[in-house]
Amino acid sequence: MVVEEKFEFTSGAKKKIITTFVVGLVLALIGIFVIGSRNHGHDDHAHGADHSKETVAASAHQHGGHDAKAHDHGDAHHGEAGHGDGGHHGATGIALRVIKNLWHNSIFFTGIAVIGIFFIAFNYIAQAGWSAAIKRVPESFGYYLPFGAVSTIALFFLFKHDLFHWYHDELYIQFLPDGKPNPAYDPIIASKTWYLGKGFFIFRLFAYFILWFFVWYKLRENSLKEDLNADLKYHDNSIFWSAIFLVIWGVTSSTSAWDWVMSTDPHFFSTMFGWYVLASWFVTGLAVITFVTILLKEAGYLSFVNENHFHDLGKFMFAFSIFWTYIWFAQFLLIYYANIPEESYYFVERLKSDVYSPIFFMNIIINFLFPFLILMTRDAKRQRIILKIVAVAIIVGHWFDFYIMLTPPILKHDGGLDANFLFIELGLALVFGSVFVFSIMTGLSKASLVAKNHPMLEESIHHHVV
Repeated sequence: MVVEEKFEFTSGAKKKIITTFVVGLVLALIGIFVIGSRNHGHDDHAHGADHSKETVAASAHQHGGHDAKAHDHGDAHHGEAGHGDGGHHGATGIALRVIKNLWHNSIFFTGIAVIGIFFIAFNYIAQAGWSAAIKRVPESFGYYLPFGAVSTIALFFLFKHDLFHWYHDELYIQFLPDGKPNPAYDPIIASKTWYLGKGFFIFRLFAYFILWFFVWYKLRENSLKEDLNADLKYHDNSIFWSAIFLVIWGVTSSTSAWDWVMSTDPHFFSTMFGWYVLASWFVTGLAVITFVTILLKEAGYLSFVNENHFHDLGKFMFAFSIFWTYIWFAQFLLIYYANIPEESYYFVERLKSDVYSPIFFMNIIINFLFPFLILMTRDAKRQRIILKIVAVAIIVGHWFDFYIMLTPPILKHDGGLDANFLFIELGLALVFGSVFVFSIMTGLSKASLVAKNHPMLEESIHHHVV
């Protein structure tokens, strides 16, 4: 007989999360004060900045296609006013570092939340019975979406000129009113107006969250109604909405990656970039699902979940860590041998910079070598302590993956693992992470942890991996 399990979001747990939020906020404020008082960045990273810029310029000049001046123009004018933008001068230094980290964390945790919906959807479509016992965990991720929407949309409208160089009007004006050529005109960015048009971009920004939240709401509604009434119509309706979501996610997973990540460096393009960001989001979402499931099991919940379910979660983390690496290497290899300057400088400024090259290589170690070697054996995938360690490593590793994607184009060479990293970067990650955890735990507490009338629950209870 299936019993109801109700998760209790205790006041003690709430206090711990709120304390983490406050600690993160204090760390960020200390970092802002310390960096501001020391005029951060100019001396510490001068060598790395000069070395990388010279390498990028030399590469561009050697291969002819990419306008080296255009890339330097992006550096020089980043954050400056477009004449049509009302004299906006943009953030610099410490302010820009804070803005970048707010954006980084907002899209990182938003992506994980949407992966929760994706996990539910593809399991419905695949008629996968094993996941029925844990479906309430990814279901709870949707409770973060309203905050993710507010933070992402607000940050865009407040700091769009600082985050997105292409948003400056002057870049699209080829000739000045007196007929002279506009030195700020950027032909590469101007050629992308059809996609980076401001109205179309804003439309997509709102459409993403509306579509994602609406489908999650329908899936959650069906799931809760199914608890009250064992009618297959709710399961069938969930399959319908799952199919709708997979179509939506098939498009928006790439376009949101182009919009929120790739367009921070509008000269760069890669046809594999959408897949790359999806792979990073997906394996991180799997790690969070695994970690939360283990914590619930250890707290005495999810009595039907056994080592076979953890084995499958371990296989997912193992497989999609390899998938992420495959996409990473395929993108790198294609860009390397094609050697198109608009593509290759993306890797040049990360590999040849003293600031970012340590993070670049650490990214491969944490996100591929560590989970690959640790989860290779069958027994490792069934040990909760090992799964927890690997899950935490994947979450941290892919946070750095987004860091290395976003920091160079926005901060240029004022990022990196300096002493202040432990304040601003870590502090803001704790702030967003605590909000994310609070949202998940709130969602878990609103319904039974057991989807008791799910038609495949019995199969999940008796799940066994040979």
